[in-house]
Amino acid sequence: MESSNVPALRPAGAVTTKGPGPKSGEYLTFRLGSEEYGIDILKVQEIRSYEQPTRIANAPDFIKGVVNLRGVIVPIVDLRLKLNCATAEYNSFTVVIVLNVKNRVVGAVVDSVSDVLELNRDAIKPAPELSSASVDTSFITGIGSVGERMLILMDIEGLMSSAEMGLMDAAIAA
Repeated sequence: MESSNVPALRPAGAVTTKGPGPKSGEYLTFRLGSEEYGIDILKVQEIRSYEQPTRIANAPDFIKGVVNLRGVIVPIVDLRLKLNCATAEYNSFTVVIVLNVKNRVVGAVVDSVSDVLELNRDAIKPAPELSSASVDTSFITGIGSVGERMLILMDIEGLMSSAEMGLMDAAIAA
């Protein structure tokens, strides 16, 4: 019997990661400040240059507004503001990653898009467990290592469909 077909047994007391664990696959990498992030490429519909959205009254700061994308009204979320990056400067590199999350189209503003990387399980480590109540790591699925680069792998679907974002109906998000 080949050992590669036998599931590894988790020793008693082993740390488990929350949510769906990181999986091998292709990830779109992008920058928020000095950090590099990765999201499942299958959630990405397209990448567009940043255009000023129409502001929605009383929306949280991280929801910049909406744009009309070929007849579809798309909410635009600035991930830099949502994830408390030091600055959120708009320049020629600023882009919107248009995502398809739970059959809903949402735009995510990022500093720049880097590339698409294929990561296998060996290149992905579990997300760190932080005990501080002020640090929310629930949307981090793992840390990817590619040479000297470290990628923070995000559960973008979980983040965008969270109740705090207010972008999805409760029935859809569940």
